[in-house]
Parts: sequence; structure tokens; C-alpha cells
Amino acid sequence: MKTIFSGIQPSGSLTLGNYLGAMKQFVELQEDYHCYFCIVDEHAITVPQDRLKLRDNIRSLAALYLASGINPEKATLFIQSEVPAHTQLGWMIQTQSYIGELERMTQFKDKSTGKEAVSSALLTYPPLMTADILLYNTDLVPVGNDQKQHIELTRDLAERFNRKFNDIFTIPEIKVSEVGARIMSLQEPTKKMSKSDDNQKATIFMLDEPKQIEKKIKSAVTDSEGIVRFDPEQKPGISNLMTIMASCTNQSLETIESKYKGIGYGQFKQDTANAVIDLLTPIQTRYQDIVDSMELDDILDKGAEKASFVANKTLAKAKKAMGLGRVKKRK
Repeated sequence: MKTIFSGIQPSGSLTLGNYLGAMKQFVELQEDYHCYFCIVDEHAITVPQDRLKLRDNIRSLAALYLASGINPEKATLFIQSEVPAHTQLGWMIQTQSYIGELERMTQFKDKSTGKEAVSSALLTYPPLMTADILLYNTDLVPVGNDQKQHIELTRDLAERFNRKFNDIFTIPEIKVSEVGARIMSLQEPTKKMSKSDDNQKATIFMLDEPKQIEKKIKSAVTDSEGIVRFDPEQKPGISNLMTIMASCTNQSLETIESKYKGIGYGQFKQDTANAVIDLLTPIQTRYQDIVDSMELDDILDKGAEKASFVANKTLAKAKKAMGLGRVKKRK
């Protein structure tokens, strides 16, 4: 059975895009793969965080993983900072990374442009992401299109390490879901839905109340044609809503297009809102049951223990390959 690794930052409330583009697929993947799902809190601190809010977000994200259907008996759920091997291997991988390739990362450019002071971690966190993945002998990394560049760098760094030291690491493949991989802003459908968007109407959060969801979708930007047709170039707004509908109901885009032929945007938006509400309501109920429970702590404790067992074995091999530490003399 192949292994999958994925990490999500606890840097704010999760969006519908996070769920449809990642977590919904995770629930399906855990049936057929060894899955490691990591709350990458050390990545979150590449930008300033309020410590109390960060801790709340870590716990909230863990509860959302479980509420979404992650089964701790089938998948390993853990917090990155509770497995020290991540930062240890991250440093080792950083020594094999070149400044030029890190400066070419699109996210570094986006987050650093125009700012007077930028944390050095914003430049160097891709090697930590690489370590996250390589520690678990990962075969596949499910990502959206915006993360493909980082996984390609991970592959390059793993291959470089293997050539230079030994064949320690598995070279991971990229797994991009066909539908729902990229949910766009409701107000600017040419850019990705973001939890940090200043316009609250642009983003649906997983914990939004039904009335909020309905209001946001009804106010979503579309066009004046009035035809439900999938055309991301000419009709980005309606195409985004079709993607949301398809991901929430498991219908094909062709089926949705046929179903709403001759029907205006009003009914389509209402039905899309209902589909989102129907999807999120049971998740929200389970979330409220578990977020402040000891059950959640027990699951995370066991997850960190399971992850550490595998990660430490990989770390030991990498240290030996690089010549770190010492060889104890036998009596």
C-alpha cells in the first residue's frame, strides 16, 4: 500500500476551498493508502502569529480533520511541532538547497514583494516542507495547482540528496484532484478562494452558518449571459459555482450544465447554496462535539507517537548518510 502525506497550516479558519480541494479527498484516500495528515504549525510562524489564536487554530483544524471524516484508526493525524524530526531533517535538507531556487518560489515572491522586512523562514521553509514529506517515505502528495512548484522542488532536493549521500529518500509524485482542486473567490473568481481575503463575502468558511453561506453565494459575481455553462476563461464566476456544485454533489459538470439549461442564475445559486449547507452541516455538528474534548487530545497524542516512530527511523538513516553524530565504540 502506497503512502500519502499532506499538511495544512493552522493560520486561520478553513475555507470551503480547503475542504473541497483537500480534506474531502483525504477521506477517500485513507481507504486505499497509508495516510499521514499533519497540522503544519511550524510553517504558520513564517509570518507573525498571535500565540493564543495560533493554539486555538491548531486545535480547531485538528477537530475539522476528524469532523470531515478522517478516521484515526486508518490515518495518522498529528501536529508538526510535536514531532521534532521535522525541524531536524528540515535543517539538513536546507544545507542542500540553493538560494537561487528558493528565491524562485512563487509564494516567496508573492509574500515578500513590497515589504520592508521579511522573515528568513519565508525563504527557507520549502526545505522544511520537503522534510515533512520525505520523513514518511511518501509516494504521493495531494496538492492544488498552486503547490505543484513546491513538490517539484521537493523531488529535486530528494534526488540531489540521494545522489550525493545515498538512496535514502523515496521520490514523491504529485497528485492533483480533477474537480475541486482550485476553488476560486466568490467576488474575484480569477483568484483562489483565500482565508485571508479582506472581503468576507469572497470566502465561505467551513464553520459559517447556513444563512451566511446562502448570502455569500447569492451575492457571488457571475455575468450577464444568464446561461449555466462551464467556461473558466469567459465565465469564471459561474464556472466556479459549477465546480463547487460538482464537488459538493458528486455530479459531473456536464450533468449540471444540462440540468440548468434554460434556468436562470437565481435558482442555480440557491441550489448551490443548499448543496454547500447540506455538505457542511454534519461536519459542523461533529466539530462542536469534539473540539474541546479529551478524545481529540488522545487522538493527537497517539498520532504524534505513531508519526515519530516512522520519522525517527528515516531521520537516523539521513544523519548516518551525512556523517552526523558519532559511532559509539564497542567494548
